[in-house]
Amino acid sequence: MSEKITIYDIAEKLNITAATVSRALNNNPKIKESTRELVIKTAAAMNYKQNKLALALKSGRSNNIGVIVPRIDSNFFASVIRGIEEELHPHGYQVIICQTHESAKRENENLYTLIDAQVDGIIMSVTDVTGENEGAFHNVLQKNVPLIFFDRSKHIDGVSSVTINDFKGGYITTKHLIDEGCKSIAHLSGDQSLEIFKNRFLGYKQALLDNGITFKEEYVIPVKSFVDAGKEAVDLLLQLETPPDAIFSSSDFAALGAIQELRSRNISIPKDFCVAGFSNEPFTKFMELSITSVDQSPLEMGKMSARVFLEQVDKTDTIKIEKKVVLAPELHIRKSSSRTSS
Repeated sequence: MSEKITIYDIAEKLNITAATVSRALNNNPKIKESTRELVIKTAAAMNYKQNKLALALKSGRSNNIGVIVPRIDSNFFASVIRGIEEELHPHGYQVIICQTHESAKRENENLYTLIDAQVDGIIMSVTDVTGENEGAFHNVLQKNVPLIFFDRSKHIDGVSSVTINDFKGGYITTKHLIDEGCKSIAHLSGDQSLEIFKNRFLGYKQALLDNGITFKEEYVIPVKSFVDAGKEAVDLLLQLETPPDAIFSSSDFAALGAIQELRSRNISIPKDFCVAGFSNEPFTKFMELSITSVDQSPLEMGKMSARVFLEQVDKTDTIKIEKKVVLAPELHIRKSSSRTSS
């Protein structure tokens, strides 16, 4: 293995001081342009690699961004990460990805680990809503590190967020089911301590009330975003004295489970029972019985989150920026709920 080239090797080659080489490589305005170009050309020819850790310690910048998501095996979160990376890479930033696996403890560890790694910012979708990690969030802000929430957010002064209008998403989906002739619509709800799921539920409830349909508590089933959760929810709903004739699910995965359970019981979809989900996961449009779902624009959400970070990263702690970006949801109507086209 060849020895690592240092600024002293370049200095010796050009018969100048190491300090001059260092200043030239770091674009010091006191260095002549001709000297800077010569140093850079010589460094490239000698295959010199700058020590990124040393540069980070000196400049206070690592050019790394932390991204925290509940899970990466979801098209939604993967697409958001892609959007963040595509927007930030041209600006010289690299992305460090962490997963919480829906664990508040893991989220806490991720936050402290990223701060210890001297990231220049953190973009995240929140897992903890109990307040357990308030200390970790405070630590991020105390370090003057930009913190941006996307999708799942918390109300923290000075922290920006990029979300979609979840209330509207719940409303337009429920209204669509009503327009298809559904009279008894159930809701598979995520954890309503998370604002996104609470707002989807509130949109669902408001659409019922606006259209003269009585809201029934027994039609609201809390579920996790898993296929089996959707199956179990259908089993509970069909045991009711008056079972529903439609489901609006806050999760595409739970919607898929619901459809599988309904079909296993020979219930015709959408003729006798309509189903709609949320997130517009790729499988929803490629299935034989394609699933109606709300698109959350994850790529645009990622890009917008990155842009908000770029706006904040150069600001001092005397300038507080708090931006709330709300994207519009889009309902994709497919076979699982469209009686008029089936």
